[in-house]
Amino acid sequence: MTNHDEAAVVRPLTLAWVGRQLEAGERVLGAEALHGGITAEMRRLTIGARGGGTRELVLRTFVDVEDARDGLSREAGALALLTGTGVPAPGLVAVDPAGAHCEYPSLLMTHLAGRPVLGDKGLEARVPLLARQLVAIHALRPAERPPGYTTLTTADTIVIPKGADAGAWAAAIDVIRGPAPSCEGRFLHRDFHPGNVLFDVPPPGPAGPRITGVVDWTATSWEPADLDVAHCSTNLSLLHGPEWGLRFSEAYGEAGGVQAADPSGRLYWRVRDALAFSEEVHLVSQPWREAGRAELTTRFVEERLDAYVTALMDAPSEPRGLCKGKRE
Repeated sequence: MTNHDEAAVVRPLTLAWVGRQLEAGERVLGAEALHGGITAEMRRLTIGARGGGTRELVLRTFVDVEDARDGLSREAGALALLTGTGVPAPGLVAVDPAGAHCEYPSLLMTHLAGRPVLGDKGLEARVPLLARQLVAIHALRPAERPPGYTTLTTADTIVIPKGADAGAWAAAIDVIRGPAPSCEGRFLHRDFHPGNVLFDVPPPGPAGPRITGVVDWTATSWEPADLDVAHCSTNLSLLHGPEWGLRFSEAYGEAGGVQAADPSGRLYWRVRDALAFSEEVHLVSQPWREAGRAELTTRFVEERLDAYVTALMDAPSEPRGLCKGKRE
């Protein structure tokens, strides 16, 4: 087996486990490290068949991650659910959520064509596609619902960026001190953002971009759709500017998505997600720089986060109320 760099090397027990999942006559020919993730090691494996053909699989490995078993179990369940639904996702090959056979908890899945697109060019065409894809995900009704949403972010854990609008941040923190709005539950990806969506972007011409896959289903949950909308909005704000975070919520509604009926209910989820990013700006910005967005330094992203929080708090809202329906 060949490897392109040291990070691509598959550990011996894991390699043996992968080999047991292959078809007769197949073997692993090579591995390539995939960059861009925060918590997992990702490798693309080239699989050779006896007749000379090849195919590709993707290996996800969690090393020293506390909730690895839960995350991989959620992803395995989600990939099984998504088969045949029309939502483009990898196919599940095998999973070892507890690391019983591999050195560390691992999941093996099919490889999808396409790539994440994080640049500003063509964003206006991609945002409606992202919104329509998220609406399709939220329309799924699994026989067995995934666990509910949890958060570790509190009013006391927020890290206010240096030079931020103190008034806007104080008001935003006050928003999450109150109880969460009660809303109808939906099947959520829970980490839906441009880095987890694969696109086929053709050369300039009449054919526009299309989504070829949605990846990283380790945080699937059952809670209000606003959680996913808010998370993608924050990512778009930090990648491209606050106006795009605000625009995504509109695009989701235009695509048929249902959010909290009360504007202040929607504000709660947007603010909660944005404030959660304050604790890990350096973690989320590093993969973006590695992907070619060198200008997205930690400081630059902090300034965009401040601008987004300020924009959210400047938007008109009504007294906080309940969504239509109930949380399930």
